[in-house]
Amino acid sequence: MKRTSVAALAATGLIGVLALSGCGQAGQGDSTTEDGRTKITMWTHSAGNPAELEVYKQIISDFNASQDEYEVVEESFPQGAYNDAVVAAAASGDLPCLLDLDGPIMPNWAWAGYLQPLGISSSITDSLLPTAVGTWDGEIYSAGYWDAALSIFARKSVLEANGIRVPTVDEPWTEDEFAGVLATLKAAGYDTPIDIGAEDTGEWWPYAYSPFLQSFGGDLIDRDTMLSAEGALNGDDAIAWGTWFQNLFKDGYANADGTIGNQEFVDDQVALSYTGVWNALAAVDAIGDDLLILPPPDLGTGPKIGGGSWQWAISKECNSAEGARAYLEFSFADEYVTQFADNQIVIPATESAAADSKYFGEAGVLRPFVELSQKFAVLRPETPAYAVISSTFETAAKDIMNGADVASTLDQAVTEIDANIASNDGYGFQ
Repeated sequence: MKRTSVAALAATGLIGVLALSGCGQAGQGDSTTEDGRTKITMWTHSAGNPAELEVYKQIISDFNASQDEYEVVEESFPQGAYNDAVVAAAASGDLPCLLDLDGPIMPNWAWAGYLQPLGISSSITDSLLPTAVGTWDGEIYSAGYWDAALSIFARKSVLEANGIRVPTVDEPWTEDEFAGVLATLKAAGYDTPIDIGAEDTGEWWPYAYSPFLQSFGGDLIDRDTMLSAEGALNGDDAIAWGTWFQNLFKDGYANADGTIGNQEFVDDQVALSYTGVWNALAAVDAIGDDLLILPPPDLGTGPKIGGGSWQWAISKECNSAEGARAYLEFSFADEYVTQFADNQIVIPATESAAADSKYFGEAGVLRPFVELSQKFAVLRPETPAYAVISSTFETAAKDIMNGADVASTLDQAVTEIDANIASNDGYGFQ
């Protein structure tokens, strides 16, 4: 695979270059500790997330105590600066052995030569949710302990009072039925019936709204070739999605003037909220048994939700990859996966870990998210071009939201995506 420069990655809009202190040493895994162990350096984006760091520190402590050959040493970065730190370290040959990454980023970093195939036991990766495993060029490069999922929150009492059917995984609302639900709720006095989070920015846009596009039958790129967005992002199905999306705002069913989060729903200012598992426990605490966790509507090809969250990889520079793999295999024990899920309110990546979760087990209040993730999650395209696809889709969707012509806006998005792919020789796709 072709290696890209830091400048080229910066041009994608995914990553800038910001040199940070605390970078590792070239050839990670060569150094030893005072007691003669091989040091395994590990970077995480989790600074500022004590619930997540608590579990990592427990795993590291347990692993280091379980054997005397390796010692994992962790350094955490703020999430906002993390990607920049990785790119800067890659440019100077200072990557750590172990690094976490957001799932959609992995193909770009693997293509750029930052990573080596993960190489952990297939018994582990086979047990994970498909969206918790990252594949590039036919090989697994990353794996994660959890996933996240979106759903529609509603109050059972509100739906019943307005004669609205409660949808199920097997019988979700259809496009026409969903339109009727929004019209009914607006007539019932909700100025804006649904909060879809449009005030948010960045990766939220493709994560949250490209599944609607996919439910219509379109996509961000032709996944058969990964060489063009033509037809997928500007075909009839995509135009139907864009028109529908624009009309949500034009008809007053949604707006972009709220606050990020789920507070408008908790305060009963909106009847429905299209939001994520990370907001679910607060909603349960506020609303109790009246809360419904519903699938998104079927807009033509079945409900879809975004999949793929933070995962772990091994850098190409790691000279003690066997130690890094030993740590990762140790870390995927069910007890740790369950702790991540219950500490952070994320979906456990294995069914066995979910079974032990107080929130995601069979009787858990957040169990519906496990089923939604298993049945409806779609990975964002596994291509190094995703950086440009993501930012281009966000721009196009915002323009459409604000009244731009749907067809020409999507044509322009396709032109920009295809130009980037062509300028990078197809990113290795033939």
